[in-house]
Amino acid sequence: MKIAIGLPAYNEEKNIGKIISELQELDYSVIVCNDGSSDQTGKIAEKMGAIVINHHKNMGYGAGIKSLFEKAKEMNYDILITFDADGQHNISDIKDILKPLITNNADIVIGSRFLGEGEDKIPKYRKFGIKAITKISSLSQDLNIKDTQSGFRGYNKKALDEINPTENGMGISTEILMKASKKGLKTIEIPIIINYDGNTSTHNPASHGISVVLSTMKFTALDHPLKFYGIPGLVFLIIGLFFIVWTLHEFSIHRTIITNIALIAAGSTILGTIFLLTSIILYSMVSLIREQK
Repeated sequence: MKIAIGLPAYNEEKNIGKIISELQELDYSVIVCNDGSSDQTGKIAEKMGAIVINHHKNMGYGAGIKSLFEKAKEMNYDILITFDADGQHNISDIKDILKPLITNNADIVIGSRFLGEGEDKIPKYRKFGIKAITKISSLSQDLNIKDTQSGFRGYNKKALDEINPTENGMGISTEILMKASKKGLKTIEIPIIINYDGNTSTHNPASHGISVVLSTMKFTALDHPLKFYGIPGLVFLIIGLFFIVWTLHEFSIHRTIITNIALIAAGSTILGTIFLLTSIILYSMVSLIREQK
């Protein structure tokens, strides 16, 4: 069975060498996506014999994961484990991620920080942020996953073949899970413990959260356009009709148009109409594409 450990890496020259060395000692193939690093990350990985994918510029975490997926499929690996290159993940946990994949008990395995003793190791401010982002990303598909943002994951060949990630940012973690859910892939979580000693995290929490929210909104809009656009459209139309009636009532009694009320009536009606038309058009397009597939 061909197993690859994929490392998305950006300016990780301090950690990359040690991680590759330890992985190679365990006889794993190592693929490094050097995401436009300005330091020696790519050169160190190449000298150590890793398979290196070089991005000419920094394209984001999601772009790194996409490249790792593509390379794993190209080289016909049976399993891909994504593993952060910032020193937070423990190599000893890889065997636990691998086991359900090798025994065909799961298509995707997530190393969760919120199972077992791992949660106690997370700083409070990070725990709050991770849980908030996980809650947001779980809303659209009702994902029963405690840690949707974990970068420590395993994918079997079926998952690699059926999931084609598109996001360049941090939203790719949510995107993959949403697509896996639609494909009926089995996803499970196993407990891991993260190393939070020092400043190992390279992800900006604000940009991470925004990326996840935008990604969730985008895929929800595509999966459920009638709900995403249609419901707000109906709400705006009802508000618009209410203010139209109010405007007409005032005009019939006082022969004057109250500008503020009239503007709200017009604005709400226009917005409601746009949202409803968008929901219908997008629903028709998505249905047509699905039928063709």
